[in-house]
Amino acid sequence: MTNARPLRLILMSDTHGREGAHPVPDGDILLHAGDLTDVGRAREIAAVNAGLGALPHRHKLVIAGNHDFLFENDPPAARALMTGVTYLEDTAADAAGLKVWGSPWQPWFFDWAFNLKRGAALAEKWARVPDDVDVLVTHGPPYGIGDRCHDGRRVGCRALLDRVRALKPRLHVFGHIHEDRGWWQIGETLFVNAAQNYDTHPAMVVEWSDTGPRIVEGEAGGPIDPS
Repeated sequence: MTNARPLRLILMSDTHGREGAHPVPDGDILLHAGDLTDVGRAREIAAVNAGLGALPHRHKLVIAGNHDFLFENDPPAARALMTGVTYLEDTAADAAGLKVWGSPWQPWFFDWAFNLKRGAALAEKWARVPDDVDVLVTHGPPYGIGDRCHDGRRVGCRALLDRVRALKPRLHVFGHIHEDRGWWQIGETLFVNAAQNYDTHPAMVVEWSDTGPRIVEGEAGGPIDPS
């Protein structure tokens, strides 16, 4: 990818329909890693679509999260409401020359949407991610990175971590665990937990040049579990 200037990627997650407390920065590509709504009602999805659809970014790609029930319970109805953005669910899209893959699944988390049991079921989902992906967007984190709950538990997905280690995408964006927001550069991959916790935090911003992505707005993350 060769650009006259770096691409600006705006990273969002876990806004739960509360967009507006922080202005969304200008950029070329907007990525939302799920939990667009509180409980995934049609009217919530329509409101989020209207808000994001009105933004000027050339590419706006979103996935669902565990709060966005309608996308799992009635996919055609939910997707029909997403007229102003590109919705990804185990699918890819091109954004300014970057191959972006989006997927909403996470290890079983209470009784929310897009839950799967750890092991083979999740590994099958991650096996679908293509080898040439540039940007991976998942709702849940990989194990040990941005996945630490307030009580100290690590709830990320080991199968996802294994797949990311194999693929080495340049950027992995996720959310879900509000209290472990931040970014980590580990080897070739920039990991970003962009959780905004009901929009109490601003979006993070990445610039992508010919040498790859780098954070320009956003706080560094806390300790990781390298195991």
